[in-house]
Amino acid sequence: MPTAVTFDSLKTLVASYVERGSLTDEAVYDVLPTLINNAERNIQVELNVTGVRQVATASMTTGSSVLVKPELWRRTTSINFGTGVGMTKRTALLPRSYEYCRTFWPDESLTDQPLFYADYDDEHFLISPTPDADYPFELIYFAKPTLLDDTNQTNWLTENWPQLLLYATLREVAPFLKGDERIPVWEGMYVKLLSSISGDDTKKIIDRAASRQEA
Repeated sequence: MPTAVTFDSLKTLVASYVERGSLTDEAVYDVLPTLINNAERNIQVELNVTGVRQVATASMTTGSSVLVKPELWRRTTSINFGTGVGMTKRTALLPRSYEYCRTFWPDESLTDQPLFYADYDDEHFLISPTPDADYPFELIYFAKPTLLDDTNQTNWLTENWPQLLLYATLREVAPFLKGDERIPVWEGMYVKLLSSISGDDTKKIIDRAASRQEA
């Protein structure tokens, strides 16, 4: 197997493993995109991968206590914002519960320099107090890894653990191959390789995948 694969080459490789390589074989090949995505999600869970670390920058809006989270946001590491002359002095927002922020600043029509943030929902933060200026902020967060598809041919799994992704996909194919004696083999190879990947290896891969995004 090559050191790295693409979405298309992985589909072809899996089809060759199960000896159903025809593009018209609806029994397996047509559902491979879904099976590959299922395999990716399972790997993320079983490796306990929080996500890929990202950095986003934007500005708060005066009088608005709600900030939109970046796409694919999964967990926040920190938020800091600029104050002072030129808005260059960095000040950390402190994480608090939603209830704490609402209690601390019950009238969101009033404004002041922000102190706290909370998760409002999966797509928004709540800022408390409501910003009294358009403060520039920097958000460091973990993003959900982007799943493979026709327009996203590679990701951190294809580049770093293609063999693990192959075994995980073959394991997903198993329900479509009833009676296939190789099912325990794929499961065993997947489990063995998964157990050999240490937490330190996972952290290094995620750190190398970190990138800066402008919101």
